[in-house]
Amino acid sequence: MEVLCTPEKEWKPGANRACGAKSLMGKTSQSDCWRANEAESAPSFLGEGRGVGTARRWRISLKFSLGVLSLSSFLGGCGADAPKPAAQAGTKPAEPVVPEEIQLAAKALLGSESQVLAFGDLAKNGKQEFLAANVVPKTPTNNLPGTIVTRVVVAENADGKWAEVLRCDEHLKNQKGFLGLTPLVPVTGWRLQYEQNDEKGLQLYFTPLKGAIDSHVLPIAVRWNPATKRYQSLERSYERFLLESPSMQDARSTLR
Repeated sequence: MEVLCTPEKEWKPGANRACGAKSLMGKTSQSDCWRANEAESAPSFLGEGRGVGTARRWRISLKFSLGVLSLSSFLGGCGADAPKPAAQAGTKPAEPVVPEEIQLAAKALLGSESQVLAFGDLAKNGKQEFLAANVVPKTPTNNLPGTIVTRVVVAENADGKWAEVLRCDEHLKNQKGFLGLTPLVPVTGWRLQYEQNDEKGLQLYFTPLKGAIDSHVLPIAVRWNPATKRYQSLERSYERFLLESPSMQDARSTLR
């Protein structure tokens, strides 16, 4: 390590020279400064002077290395002792508890195996509703993606009583009859998808299944129609509602 020294105006034998620079590892004593300059001022042809300078530089490098090692050990020890904050994992908000009244109404409509999937102002019409279904549990023979159901109902609370406004079993039906696009052949299983829209309300998508085989047909979209005040299916572009048919023999996809 090289240390620069500032000479006095006049050097006298026995006088010490003052150091003019600060070392990064700390202050250098006057005796160290004197010995460093003495070693550097030795002629290069003197082997003893060269060896002494080399040994001294080796000792300085060794001290520097030991200092860095001690500092690293100290920092490492502090890091090991200091507790690390636990990562904040994304937690799913707790689902609201289904009121007992709604649970009883769902069981009355679909039996004891019914599951309430959603409830509240689902249609955005100011009335309380709930969506319930008979969900097929996942088994090795039932590995189809999504929620597989056999029956679905949407019920509305009118004057304190719950009444069906939409049913899905072998067909799709409302109070007026069979929904447009419902299959003419009875369906024993459906894939159900649903989402809540802040403006349009509950949106349902029913995909008919053939046994344990995914038929890959397009889903039938069903939504609350504010004009007719009932749930109706939509045509394939999901823009216009379809009229119901009073019987399966006359079932047609009539645009509304």
